[in-house]
Amino acid sequence: MLGVLNLGETFPQYIPLLVTLAVVAIGLTTVNWALKKRSRWVGKQQNFVRPLVMLCATAVALIAIVIAIPIEPGTQDQLLGLFGLVLTGIIALSSTTFVSNAMSGLMLRSVGSFRSGDFIEVDGHFGRVSGRGLFHTEIQTQDRDLTTLPNLYLVSNAVKVVRSSGTIISANVSLGYDASESKVELLLVQAAKRAGLEDPFVHVLELGDYTVKYRIAGFLEDIKRLVTARSRLHIESLNTLHDAGIEVMSPSVMMQRPIPSEERIMPDKVVASRIASSHEKPLPESRIFDKAEQTEAIDRLEQELAKRGSERTELEKELEDASEAEKEALMNRIEILDTEIEKLIKSLDIEHED
Repeated sequence: MLGVLNLGETFPQYIPLLVTLAVVAIGLTTVNWALKKRSRWVGKQQNFVRPLVMLCATAVALIAIVIAIPIEPGTQDQLLGLFGLVLTGIIALSSTTFVSNAMSGLMLRSVGSFRSGDFIEVDGHFGRVSGRGLFHTEIQTQDRDLTTLPNLYLVSNAVKVVRSSGTIISANVSLGYDASESKVELLLVQAAKRAGLEDPFVHVLELGDYTVKYRIAGFLEDIKRLVTARSRLHIESLNTLHDAGIEVMSPSVMMQRPIPSEERIMPDKVVASRIASSHEKPLPESRIFDKAEQTEAIDRLEQELAKRGSERTELEKELEDASEAEKEALMNRIEILDTEIEKLIKSLDIEHED
């Protein structure tokens, strides 16, 4: 009976704490829901805004809970001081990587040297960008695997970005001194055109002790075929040279057996062994970089959605001061935008589900 009375006397002291806990739970849930909903409109910024806002909201929630605990003011001040000390210690200990990666992420975003779906290469890591966050960047490699690179690492190393408007594809081949340079140039240019490259050209890179090193290069407009195009260029160069009776001496050929001068070191010609063209079979890049493709598609849809939303907001402002004739035209345009926005949202939902 006495315990019940004591509980009845002390329970009112815990009401502020219980109310605070309920408000904090509802508040954090609401903020998280609002950020998820808002991510459709902010597009690429969602990975930056959401963690920062949730971190600040959680810190404020913890301080509110400490204040609501029914303890003496002196003890409460000590708890707040301890909380601040622990928080400061955590920030100080992790500032080397945590803050550096965060600042690097903001720097990469402000510079805008690459975006989702781009091919990048940094310190031997090559792939398509499949995710961008505040602290890291994710790329999808040629093996379809995902590699996570800290943003500080990207800032500290040179990043090579393949331009979306096209890039130069090249291959090196070493041939003997008995092959005419003018004939080799014509053959390699022919191979580059067969590989689907535009404006091909040939450079002589090195005059070695036993071989001459050539570089065949050409312009590739469709960068999504990058991996396949490189392979095609090597295959077409090899086949074209062999068809013309020129043996490839890469990287060098050291003969230890006597052979007749008219004998050539090359495989027998087998036309059926050549791979099918890109028009006859699906490109492997569609499976290799599937996540990067999806991320690029989502990013593009989010940009279009943000653009349509901004345009609709401007039309609503114009509608307030428009005449009756202008209002009708503006309303028609708003209806069209609403239909486009609805389609974009459905497309985004489909992409996210996949």
